[in-house]
Amino acid sequence: MHFGLTEEQQMIVDTVRSFVEHEIYPHEAEVERTGEVDPEIAARIKQKTIDLGFYACNFPEEVGGAGLSHLDFALVERELGRGCMALNHFFGRPQNILMACKGDQRERYLLPAVRGEKMDALAMTEPDAGSDVRSMKCFARRQGGDWVINGTKHFISAANHADFIIVFVATGEDQTPKGPKKRITAFLVDRGTPGFEIAPGYNCVSHRGYKNSILRFEDCRLSDAQVLGAVDGGFAVMNEWLYATRITVAAMSVGRARRVFDYALNYAVERRQFGQQIGKFQGVSFKLADMITEIDAADLLTLASAWRLDQGLPANREIASAKLYASEMLGRVTDEAIAIYGGMGLMTELPLERFWRDARVERIYDGTSEIQRHIISRELLRPLGG
Repeated sequence: MHFGLTEEQQMIVDTVRSFVEHEIYPHEAEVERTGEVDPEIAARIKQKTIDLGFYACNFPEEVGGAGLSHLDFALVERELGRGCMALNHFFGRPQNILMACKGDQRERYLLPAVRGEKMDALAMTEPDAGSDVRSMKCFARRQGGDWVINGTKHFISAANHADFIIVFVATGEDQTPKGPKKRITAFLVDRGTPGFEIAPGYNCVSHRGYKNSILRFEDCRLSDAQVLGAVDGGFAVMNEWLYATRITVAAMSVGRARRVFDYALNYAVERRQFGQQIGKFQGVSFKLADMITEIDAADLLTLASAWRLDQGLPANREIASAKLYASEMLGRVTDEAIAIYGGMGLMTELPLERFWRDARVERIYDGTSEIQRHIISRELLRPLGG
């Protein structure tokens, strides 16, 4: 693995960072104050992303995307991580799982999503089914040649902007020695489908303006044409397309941590106590040393896991390690930054208290820290019969 960036990769980093600084930063305070994104600002961010050629940059060129590698895309997400999630959502990175679309689904869902004509969201979590996906109660049954869905999903990010939702529901059950085991199927569900409601979700202290929604299905009828992948094959498409999303969380955590670190570093030089810069006190300077070391370590873990995917190498454990370490590192770095600022760090006049609140959810998104540790230990033990 070569650790330096190519000229093209450096251009990607510089372009996205400039975009975030000029198109995202200026609107962050307003989003934080109102908890909303102005539709005109959202449309402008989206159009400028399209004009730059970065919209759906995580998709291959054959379907109209930029065809970035996993490593290149991790660099994009790292820079986007510096900015407000509610705003950079409109930078536009549709769910990779749409590559599983077949036949008419490509024209109805995949290609419009890549062109920015439609926005998607992903729905898996339920009130009683979080980390344990197979315990989901939202169920689809055959009826008159169609599928009829009943149940509820919650914590569904960005569903309020979505034109359609990729929904995972139970479609059967197998009896196993360990008890019943749900069969899962993915469906493509359009906003406005009879029996399907997208309702406001909960007020979250992390990432204000980036909404979560509650999805309710009441005798919602779908055709076979809306099955993504195979019937009962939800885990197959999930495992093929979704597990790499943990790299996104890791990369964005690194980007946000670097922004937080810049605040702390500059303050350590500007702030004076007892006649000298506080950065000259060992209690502060050692914090800075630990912070940058952890950030760099998380960065390398993340980029290495993306590189392994590009090389066609097994990467499940490495991705889990990157997501685990980077998300927990972000929590530690934001906490230490506030310690360096002292009481001012908790005041809303500065963005540090926002970074601190936002950091907590990264240890929950896309699999909790405990789930990542389970994945890592399982990958280590299984080859030895454990």
